[in-house]
Amino acid sequence: MIIATMLFATSAVAQTNPKAETNMETLSLVQEWDKTFPQSDKVEHSKITFHNRYGITLAADLYRPKGAQGDLPAIAVSGPYGAVKEQVSGRYAQTLAERGFLTIAFDPSYYGESGGTPRNLTSPEISTEDFSAAVDYLLSRPDVDAERIGILGICGWGGFALNAAANDPRIKATVTSTMYDMSRVNANGYFDANDSAEARYKLRQTLSEQRTKDYANGSYERNGGVVETVTDDMPLFVRQYHDYYKTKRGYHHRSPNSNGGINKTATLSFVNMPLLTYIGEIRSAVLLIHGEEAHSRYFSEDAYKRLTGDNKELLIIPGANHCDLYDNLMVIPFDKIEDFFRKAFNQ
Repeated sequence: MIIATMLFATSAVAQTNPKAETNMETLSLVQEWDKTFPQSDKVEHSKITFHNRYGITLAADLYRPKGAQGDLPAIAVSGPYGAVKEQVSGRYAQTLAERGFLTIAFDPSYYGESGGTPRNLTSPEISTEDFSAAVDYLLSRPDVDAERIGILGICGWGGFALNAAANDPRIKATVTSTMYDMSRVNANGYFDANDSAEARYKLRQTLSEQRTKDYANGSYERNGGVVETVTDDMPLFVRQYHDYYKTKRGYHHRSPNSNGGINKTATLSFVNMPLLTYIGEIRSAVLLIHGEEAHSRYFSEDAYKRLTGDNKELLIIPGANHCDLYDNLMVIPFDKIEDFFRKAFNQ
């Protein structure tokens, strides 16, 4: 195990920020390779930690191109919602490092190897903040070009990435892949099927009752994660989630989706706090990627309509479903992602 007690993993980085707080939460990090994808021999991998402005220590995998010299463009990656860095975000980060970027794939606050209590929680504010905290860390590194920092959010973390880009001008480019608007889906249901004040009131009643139970029990009931078994009458996307999170393809023992899920009452804050309110004010470059056959495609299409400027793109991948963009290297458009970041960074 690696015990991370310092703010940064390497002394060289820590020395560049001598005033950094070092009394952050101590994390115990797994040293061995325990990802759902094979390790690349083209990149250097290490474990690092950083903290957000709420004092939560986050754990991340850092991927650096072997033999790279000078200041590098950097990308922080996270997602999907309920996944850990050993799954989708790590695959994206490692692949982009093979293409010349310094990347980090981080576990969000409250789950995976990152700190924060209670466990298995998400928050519109803190889950967005984690992206800006990753930018804080990247800006502290002597091998990162401060003018070439981007973020990449997958699934639910695509929505958080857009929110972060709207709020943080240090982010020079943003990519989302198979994006979810977690506020919209929690407040309105899938395809806005429950978009009414009455439906939301009933949801709030149910979740408020759950709060009462949780407080009395001294614990937080979780939503169960992805279903354990599937039947033919279930929606196709539910079966597709199962095929990733519950099989050897993508299962990981630290992933909430693969196991007990997120705390039920996390939904409350999303219902009341729309994530994408100000995305029309994003001035930096944005690329939204979605599968043609994805149940979630409407999130990216509707978000794209709200973006402004001539540096915003929507890319629909023919024939691809939501989970194809998790790990199918024949489908994920890495050539396009690389080209987009390089153009946004004026490389």
